[in-house]
Amino acid sequence: MEAVFLTKPISHFKPKHHSLTLTPKHHHHHHHQSLPIRHKPTNFPTVTTALQNQQQQTTPKDIEDESYGEVKKIIGSKALEDSTGMEYLIEWKDGHEPSWVPADFIAKDVVSEYETPWWTAARKSDEIALKTILEADDNRDVNAVDSDGRTALLFVAGLGSEPCVKLLAEAGANLDHQDNSGGLSALHMAAGYVRPGVTKLLLELGADPEITDDRGKTALDLARELLKATPKGNPMQFGRRIGLEGVVRVLEEAVFEYVEVEEIMEKRGKGENLEYLVKWKDESANEWVKARYVAEDLVKDYEAGLEYAVAEAVVGRRIGDDGKYECLVKWVDLEEPTWEPEENVDSELVKVFELSNNNQAQPKSSIDNGLSTVAFSQDGPTSVST
Repeated sequence: MEAVFLTKPISHFKPKHHSLTLTPKHHHHHHHQSLPIRHKPTNFPTVTTALQNQQQQTTPKDIEDESYGEVKKIIGSKALEDSTGMEYLIEWKDGHEPSWVPADFIAKDVVSEYETPWWTAARKSDEIALKTILEADDNRDVNAVDSDGRTALLFVAGLGSEPCVKLLAEAGANLDHQDNSGGLSALHMAAGYVRPGVTKLLLELGADPEITDDRGKTALDLARELLKATPKGNPMQFGRRIGLEGVVRVLEEAVFEYVEVEEIMEKRGKGENLEYLVKWKDESANEWVKARYVAEDLVKDYEAGLEYAVAEAVVGRRIGDDGKYECLVKWVDLEEPTWEPEENVDSELVKVFELSNNNQAQPKSSIDNGLSTVAFSQDGPTSVST
């Protein structure tokens, strides 16, 4: 899906530094949905390791001489640092000291015997089976990867199993692991497969909501993108929209807390990197915030060079150099009054001034002596409203 997410900026959102904790529920039925990115099927790739041409591989020194004989069994596993494959701790039939061997150098049936139960349990979100394997204490790496660099956590997150997510997390699963076929994390999987419960759980456990995939999208970006692409009036899509709205809400709460912006101080960057330095009304430290998260009215005013002031009264009136009337405005927050174009001044304040100077007769009942708010540029007021 190449749709670019565009939406109305969120008003008065403040980035939140978070950390969290959780519990789960199991949904296997939406197995048929397509992955939100690159359209990979939900029935994830079968986990098998093919024996490859050893002539193209560098043979590890510890197995060059074939003196180790036959493999008895695998007694441990670990993912390579780049998550492109696995290594296994081999127990040899000849009694030689166990040693670590890359998967490519081990017979397919031996690897399958060790790995198949694990990946079958992950692909089915089988909590009991996963728990049984983990309790076997066989030195299995809970962050083991398949051919796409996906861990069991990514599978169960996409399938919506909160119990399995919690079980794997407690066993030490990396909550922020990203696969090699799109940079998807468990949060991306939960968001893409519309799993608000798992999304919330992952965040409570401490998953990072700001991790981006290979397209530069966070899980929140992905959920919003999918929500935008989901028809509103289609009854068949109603449940999906409700679920996506739930995912978006959970992720927004993790990334932002609602704090009102007092004013925009500065800006930097362009396009998607445009940010504003905002001053918060709760008096916390000024922060740089992505433009899309700042209220549109504040951005519009800042870009127009506007700030806000309160007019107290008109204390003078004259014809300016352009032949139009100007008013001398006294401000609540400024010591010195300033001359402003009459068209930018509240007409009620002008009426009060004219009445007091007997320039125009106006019924007193029509006069409003209240304060008026004026938006003015850095060089002076440009508009007024009551």
